[in-house]
Amino acid sequence: MNSEREVATLAGGCFWCLEAVFRQLQGVEQAVSGYIGGHIADPTYKQVCTGTTGHAEAVQITFDPAIISFRDLLEVFFASHDPTTLNRQGNDVGTQYRSAIFYHSAEQQQAAQQFIAEVDAAGDWPNRVVTEITVAGTFYPAEGYHQDYFANNARQPYCQLVVAPKVAKVRQKFAQKVTGG
Repeated sequence: MNSEREVATLAGGCFWCLEAVFRQLQGVEQAVSGYIGGHIADPTYKQVCTGTTGHAEAVQITFDPAIISFRDLLEVFFASHDPTTLNRQGNDVGTQYRSAIFYHSAEQQQAAQQFIAEVDAAGDWPNRVVTEITVAGTFYPAEGYHQDYFANNARQPYCQLVVAPKVAKVRQKFAQKVTGG
């Protein structure tokens, strides 16, 4: 059965974390680290890190909706970062680390709005969700050394202390959705 592929673009702190989390899921064919939501073309990592370009570090995910749904991706996304902290994830602070869903269709927009309403109503977080929902603009893939960063740098302290626990949490919580899970 040959189904159409979809694209989701999510921002929730450092893109190394999200890319590693989503790469392990069944139905995810590609997860690319990059930048979205800013006001300059082709930004560099150095420019985005200043917090002045308006871009968020994000991951653009190509997935097979016959295997994993957009809602499934949202469940993993909300489990792998804190959607209640404005412009911050852990020690990463600035607008480039904001929580955001950049939707590619009216269906994704509606699904994101509904999901956030459900999360807030459930009271799973001590504070309300601040994740922005905005139309996806141009996505700029990050420099090559950022791609598959966790797999290539697993021994690096940031990867051991920040990325690895998020990957492990998702592997445990969503074992049925993880490749080989």
